[in-house]
Amino acid sequence: MARSETKTAVLPDGLRYKSKVSGSPFVATTSFGSATMSCFMCGKHRPRSMMGTRKVLGKAQAVCAPSCKALDETISNAAAGKQ
Repeated sequence: MARSETKTAVLPDGLRYKSKVSGSPFVATTSFGSATMSCFMCGKHRPRSMMGTRKVLGKAQAVCAPSCKALDETISNAAAGKQ
């Protein structure tokens, strides 16, 4: 079985991706309170003010508060109300 051609290669300056946009899609903030975190349960990034902690597998994890489903409904209702 022949190997497929690789689409990326290590460039002389050490960068690997030519077409990938550099940086993070999540804006860095100067204040700790307005930073985003990913929910341990659903993986979506939310502001820290929308997060709570829950003990999962014996360790406190950041999760959506009050729940992932309730927070999604609240956000979608708020977005629908703006339109």
